[in-house]
Formats: sequence, structure tokens, C-alpha cells
Amino acid sequence: MSLIVAARFTTFPVAEDAAQKLFNAGFVEEDVTLICVNPRDQHARYPIGGEVGTDAGAKDSPKGAGMAVTLGAVAGAVVGVALFAAFSVALVVLPIAAGVGAFVGALIGAMARTRAAAPVDHHRILDEEARDSGVLVAVHVEPDNQFDAARVLREAGGATIERASGCWQQGRWADFDPRRKPVPLSEFNEERT
Repeated sequence: MSLIVAARFTTFPVAEDAAQKLFNAGFVEEDVTLICVNPRDQHARYPIGGEVGTDAGAKDSPKGAGMAVTLGAVAGAVVGVALFAAFSVALVVLPIAAGVGAFVGALIGAMARTRAAAPVDHHRILDEEARDSGVLVAVHVEPDNQFDAARVLREAGGATIERASGCWQQGRWADFDPRRKPVPLSEFNEERT
């Protein structure tokens, strides 16, 4: 794992100026990167967007659909037999009615389980994510120059200066996760004194 110091800036031009100040202070280009951090809950961690694979309110829907599909199929078959007996319709109506009944039953079962799920507290989820949006200037540092990097970033106007351990590959912070809570460098400054 690599030692990384980072600070948040509000715009790209200001972040680029901070990077230039790091270069002027002796840091090399392979050890400095800029990362755009989107607003909370807008990191599109999934191909279709969003932060989670399944909404908490819908996690029991497959169970409801599975339980109700059999009941729907049986009900559809009963309706098909009744139609066959009452109106002498073709025998093909029986499997069609059973299929439609299974589909409707699965839909009703899934919706019933979705309704019964506990509501999601979106405010609590957003409060857990503590990283603000902006442009993050990250610097790959060694223990002996980490405070020099933090000083340059602070003097350049950086906010929320943090220290992290991460995977630095090919001139960038490869395993950066915008949802991970930053650890302020001020805590490490207090430990150092």
C-alpha cells in the first residue's frame, strides 16, 4: 500500500494550480493526480447508474413472486377449465389461462412483498457518505515528505486535507473510492506532536 495525501478543491483550474505548486516544491508528475469527485450518491457504481444493486424496499420481491406464481397458475388453470366447461372453448385455452394466471400471480406477489418492505431512509444513507464533491488533488508521498505535501496543498487553498493508504499505479490512485470516508490529516498532526 502507498501513502497518499489529498486535498479537495472547488474547481479544476484551482486544482491544477495546486498541482503546479506541488511540482514547484519538488514532487514529480507521476506522484500527483487530479480526481473529480461527484456529488453524494451520484457515483454510478453500476452500469445502469446508482450506488446499490437492489433497492432495500424491493429485496423481498423475488420471494413474493416465487410464492404467488404457483397460486396464480392454479387459479388460471381453474379459470381455463371453467371456460372450457361453460363455453366449449378450445383446449388450448387451459395452458394460456394458466400462464396468464402465473404471470399475474407473480406480479401481484412481488408487488405485495415490495409494499410490505420497510421504507429506506435516504437521508441516513447520504449522511454516512462524508466526502464532499469537488476536485481532489492526490499526492503519492513517503512518510518523510507527507507533511510537506499537506502544507503545499493547504497553502494552495485545499480543503479537507486527508491521508490515506491506497494502491498507486501508473501515476494515479487506482483504488480510490469516493464513498469511503476521508481521514483528515489533522488527526495525524495531533499524533505527531
